[in-house]
Amino acid sequence: MQFTSEQRVDDGVLERAFTLGEIPGILWTPASASASTPVPLILLGHPPLGLRRMYPRLVDRARQAAADGFASATIELPGSGDRPRMPAVEQARAAMRRAMEAGEPVGDEIVDALVLPLVDRAVPEWRAALDALLALPEVEGPVGFSGGVISVAIRLAAVEPRIVAAGLFAGSFVPRSVFEEARRVTIPLHVLLQWDDEGNDRQAALDLFDAFGSKEKTLNANMGGHTGVPQFAGDAAGQFFARHLRRDRPAADRRS
Repeated sequence: MQFTSEQRVDDGVLERAFTLGEIPGILWTPASASASTPVPLILLGHPPLGLRRMYPRLVDRARQAAADGFASATIELPGSGDRPRMPAVEQARAAMRRAMEAGEPVGDEIVDALVLPLVDRAVPEWRAALDALLALPEVEGPVGFSGGVISVAIRLAAVEPRIVAAGLFAGSFVPRSVFEEARRVTIPLHVLLQWDDEGNDRQAALDLFDAFGSKEKTLNANMGGHTGVPQFAGDAAGQFFARHLRRDRPAADRRS
């Protein structure tokens, strides 16, 4: 990992851009973070729209995480931003758009071609980023994952033991094989679902929630479209991470 720039954002939060090989990323740490007082980490997932486009939303989430006493970090997804394109995935995305514009169902073949190559490449990259981030003296576990792509988050939660809790944004374009992986996810989950999300199939999102193997899983469903998540829903997600990541809480309480 090489840091390429740094700046202070609100409330003394330190923002540092980095590269991990050819992968760009950003790390945010609260003013309280230091080698003597390291802080837990939340990985910020996002859709494959590119870090530049997603930055305003990501930095808002990072500020909230810092206010709660956590570092947060994100990386550019494969095929996004300035990273090399993934032609097969782009073809699948175009096929998905054509089906949706025609009012036709998006078939399993399209969903698999769109999502599985991204999952296969992104999850090892997230794990490599986690290795590098936890090697920093001011960052420590436990680790949470927040956001999407939900299929990436599911695979990561299933294979990465350092992630102890996840706050997910419900999505419905999930391959059937990922539903099976969801049954192996046992960490605490907090899932946000917009009831009238124009881009997601509500029943598919509910079926996926039902498939998770976690004993503690909460579905926070609110009326409104994709971009209408109310502030109190975000606050509830912050409280979820405080329960499971805060070192000043007894271990038994973090598991509750």
